[in-house]
Amino acid sequence: MPEVNVEINGRKYRMACEEGQQQHLIGLAERLNNHVESLKGAVGEIGDNRLTVMAGIAVVDELAEAEKRIKALEEEVLVLTRAGQEVAAEIEALEGKFAAKLTDAAKALEGVAGALDEAAPVTPG
Repeated sequence: MPEVNVEINGRKYRMACEEGQQQHLIGLAERLNNHVESLKGAVGEIGDNRLTVMAGIAVVDELAEAEKRIKALEEEVLVLTRAGQEVAAEIEALEGKFAAKLTDAAKALEGVAGALDEAAPVTPG
């Protein structure tokens, strides 16, 4: 199992990860460190453990907000999908009505054409 070195709040940590996940783990550690550094700038030195816990809570808060947004977007997709299905059904119904009207018109034209054929004088040829 590969290991990587990450730095959070000035301290180095050796962490194991799955093969191919090294860069991802390094990126996550950098994001957490950015939170720690941001909090350190905002609240000053309050102790490593407390600072790390506050950064962890901030990250989990971001995750919770992202989950809420994802849920809202999933609901929106569901509403739009249903609306799209309703529109497709309406279009299908209209196409059916249009086809029926075209059939009626074709029959009427055939009737007119037949009547014209019958009424037309036959010329000897």
